Amino acid sequence: MKARTKAILRTVNISRVWNLVLLKLSFQLSALLKKPFHWGKPMAISIEPTTTCNLKCPQCPSGLRNFTRPTGNLELELNEKILQEVGKQLQHINYYFQGEPFVHPQFLSLVRAARARNIYVVTSTNAHFISETTATEIVESDLSEIIVSIDGMTQETYENYRINGKLDKVIQGTKNIIDAKIRLKRANPILVFQFLVTKQNEHEIDALYALAEQLGVDEVRLKTVQIYDFEAGNDLIPTDDRYARYRKNKAGQYELKNKWKNKCWRMWSSCVFTWDGKIVPCCFDKDAEHQMGNLKLATFSEIWKSAVYDGFRREVLRDRQQIEICKNCSEGSQVWV
Repeated sequence: MKARTKAILRTVNISRVWNLVLLKLSFQLSALLKKPFHWGKPMAISIEPTTTCNLKCPQCPSGLRNFTRPTGNLELELNEKILQEVGKQLQHINYYFQGEPFVHPQFLSLVRAARARNIYVVTSTNAHFISETTATEIVESDLSEIIVSIDGMTQETYENYRINGKLDKVIQGTKNIIDAKIRLKRANPILVFQFLVTKQNEHEIDALYALAEQLGVDEVRLKTVQIYDFEAGNDLIPTDDRYARYRKNKAGQYELKNKWKNKCWRMWSSCVFTWDGKIVPCCFDKDAEHQMGNLKLATFSEIWKSAVYDGFRREVLRDRQQIEICKNCSEGSQVWV
């Protein structure tokens, strides 16, 4: 955590601090008056490098191959346009939405362009494409943080969710990054093991922490599994309530454990760019059903301040529970255990 704090502090400047103040003030005023006021630009964004993935995870649109939107790879020119138009206030980028980032043949060029602007850059990967050479290139790109999905301590439990995946490749990819950091004498990227807790792997959490310590992984995060049709339950939902996003109600149906609040900080602080330039409100809109605009057709400022975007924010303030993508949202509660 100390390494991350230091890395984030190195990206702080007066412009970004003032932007955060404007965002916080306008968010609090909007929540109080139930009317959208918006000052400033996003402090954090997600950018989708690609929609392609080598795995077939059962609760992932990319894994299920059931997108209704087009699939493809982010162009370097569009990445540059995003960086220029969102502006100097931007402090954090997650180069991940759907798909496996390292499928993109020029992925690390995207990272380098953002790091050249002193932006904290994160990505999430299944680590199947991280060879010794790629690991060296990752470290040399100055990527701030890399999240490695490792959802099982045996091949059997791992492939229960990461269908077509190989646990040994995940572990070897992790070792390659650690070796490259040591060889190049770099602190970055901060290396995180992310463990999606399911009924099949919840008994392996202690083994996960032991492996992370053995390898030299910087941090472990436990994540609750998202289920699309959760009301009737699902075999993936853990038996230990601490690791479940859902609970059974008196009627015998499952419901989200979060308390519904008609406000959402993400609508003020961040947004998501798809690989082809569409802007959607958050990472729960995986199929880009709520398109606020397209950077190929309008400037970011026009989209961010548009009547369409403010209309969506107004809906969130009025009755967020009626918005489909909000029904699985973890906003307002701790999803990391």
